[in-house]
Amino acid sequence: MDMAGSGSGSGDGTVGKALEVLDQVASFGRPVRFSEVLADSAYPKPTLYRLLQTLVSQNMLSYNLDRQTYAPGARLVRLAHAAWAQSSLVQVASPHLLRLSVATSETVHLAQLDHAQVLYLDKRNAAHPVEMFSQAGKVGPVYCTGVGKAMLAFTDDAQADDIIAQQSFHRFQPGTLTTPAALRQELQAIRARGYAFDREEHEPGIICIAMPILTPSGRVLGAVSVTSTTARTDLKGLETLAPKVRDAADAIAQDAAKWSFPDHGTHTLKLAGE
Repeated sequence: MDMAGSGSGSGDGTVGKALEVLDQVASFGRPVRFSEVLADSAYPKPTLYRLLQTLVSQNMLSYNLDRQTYAPGARLVRLAHAAWAQSSLVQVASPHLLRLSVATSETVHLAQLDHAQVLYLDKRNAAHPVEMFSQAGKVGPVYCTGVGKAMLAFTDDAQADDIIAQQSFHRFQPGTLTTPAALRQELQAIRARGYAFDREEHEPGIICIAMPILTPSGRVLGAVSVTSTTARTDLKGLETLAPKVRDAADAIAQDAAKWSFPDHGTHTLKLAGE
């Protein structure tokens, strides 16, 4: 690849353009044809084709000749897994997530904010797993996921305003919050009780309870959640797990303080009862 870059466009040159295309292909969540990428691309057809070919040659994308589709390549998958494994928060949280999953017999998630989205860092499946959207490395919406709302509720006002302004407020389910006003009202309730719920807001039948992971000054490091289904339990049943979820979040925060998560004291919101 041309590390120096050439032509007009992004200041990052060819590397930046290729990464934009890589991110675009990955965002489909499935193998995608050239015409689909082109329809949503800022680059002309010859440029896009050249960038895709470069990514395929570097094994960052794979190309299925029979189906004529592009998908994330083996090299990208290896890099992604290495990044997750080496993430300090993932390492810190890992034993606590496992204990929480065993103690609750439910699926447990670890997440962080990635700009205005939720990035799932780790997932521990229940004894009897249920198919759901969330997987390590995937991004999801902030406004209709338990982990997203838990983090947003304890983020400082300026950052929260910026994140809310970037939400699409697509109605995934009948209970999805679809306006900034409705979301802000929900965030107030979350701050009051200290944890968030997903009330089938993103996926049908999927519910969760989520707790923010906070430094002593209230800076948001991430969130942990316990996720189940309406076939197994209800929100009251999940709420009985709140002490276990809080213990896990607190333990992760305490261990994180010993690693590379300095508490700069820039965020001062606290959990209810602290």
